[in-house]
Amino acid sequence: MNHDYLLNTIHCPSNLKKDLKQWLKAGVLDNGVFDDTETGTPQGGVISPLLANIALDGIARLIETMYPKKNNRAQATTIRYADDFVVISPSLEIIEQCKTAISEWLKPVGLEIKPEKTRICHTLKPIEYNGKTEEPGFDFLGFNIRQYPVGKYKSGKLGERRKGSFLLNKTPHKMLGFKTHIKPSNKAVKAHTEVIKGVIKQHKTAPQSALINKLNPIIRGWSNYYSGVVSSETFGKLDNIIWQMLRAWTVSRCGKASLREARKLFQTWNS
Repeated sequence: MNHDYLLNTIHCPSNLKKDLKQWLKAGVLDNGVFDDTETGTPQGGVISPLLANIALDGIARLIETMYPKKNNRAQATTIRYADDFVVISPSLEIIEQCKTAISEWLKPVGLEIKPEKTRICHTLKPIEYNGKTEEPGFDFLGFNIRQYPVGKYKSGKLGERRKGSFLLNKTPHKMLGFKTHIKPSNKAVKAHTEVIKGVIKQHKTAPQSALINKLNPIIRGWSNYYSGVVSSETFGKLDNIIWQMLRAWTVSRCGKASLREARKLFQTWNS
């Protein structure tokens, strides 16, 4: 990220801007090696997400200006969280044009779209793009967003608007033939499993109460984050994986413990 662009974008008192400039130029110490920071913001810094939001403010307006609504329907929609964003459109041509426009818009900011982190895909079906098959759906902020073909009784309807239990417009609706599901992404599930595995490994010789106290907030926090989407199947699989890990921990401590003994040992965690 270009420091001059960022500092010129921020409107604040001069003394605060001076402190911010010093913080950006302070450098980083990595394993005893000092590096200057001429560009970018410190990864993991408490203010870095805020600075990213300031620097990238305007991407959504760019897309809205290029593709205003037609017949009260959006041609392209941008969703952004700090430096992660997606652009959604029913037109592949519009998506490609948006990618080009955003790439140009990012140049003065000192940023670019990372090819390895960028995908163009369809949410319902596989597509051939740039010589390879792109699977349907995409990951965003730890979620996988995808559409699945369904029968007419589960299908969404185009143009349906409801208020409470009353249908506002009674004109015939077109069956979409698909349903959108948002689930925890495979990458997020794998990362969570690795965290749990690491905690259990670190507590090989600790009493079960210490392990339970360490695991509970991690599991509860992850579950709360994904509780509002389609997660029951994922939760079930993770429950089984974690149980197997804990049973292996029990065996390492107590020998080949029976399932009943293992459950008794972790009854606080299971409750």
